[in-house]
Amino acid sequence: MKSLPNVILVGPMGAGKTTIGRLLAQDLGLEFLDVDREIEARSGVDIPWIFDMEGEAGFRDREVAVIEDLTTQQRVLISTGGGAVVRSENRNLLAARGVVIYLYTSVDEQVRRTGNDKRRPLLQTGDSERVLRELFTVRDPLYREIADFIVETDGRNPKSVAREIAQLLTSPV
Repeated sequence: MKSLPNVILVGPMGAGKTTIGRLLAQDLGLEFLDVDREIEARSGVDIPWIFDMEGEAGFRDREVAVIEDLTTQQRVLISTGGGAVVRSENRNLLAARGVVIYLYTSVDEQVRRTGNDKRRPLLQTGDSERVLRELFTVRDPLYREIADFIVETDGRNPKSVAREIAQLLTSPV
């Protein structure tokens, strides 16, 4: 197999970026890197703490630095956080430094997948469905702007999604 470029997964929370990313990285022989986990490792605190202490802007500043660093590595699969595309500098880095896969997930599916997740600061408002719909309206065009491929994940097994992406990436053009 010829050398693959870096692979970058983008999409909303609940799209399966981490789960699918781990499977896909293993299938492709790439190192798996999760932007959110890397932020936590480098800061020594979890993301909800960063949001509480520094707000979303502080978190996004940390995210830019981590994406800048991780995208310089070779033979990696990078799973981004759902809001990574909000900052134009992230979109530019992601689009320039790898093949970007947008894991498309409907808002209804996001609600189902994230309904009980207390680790997602943006959903701790009491009306997570409204928040997810608002985020989707803003972010979907940004994901599409940088995506090389769009793969739907609604109602699909993560292994089948990973297989589909592996085929997209390894099939002759």
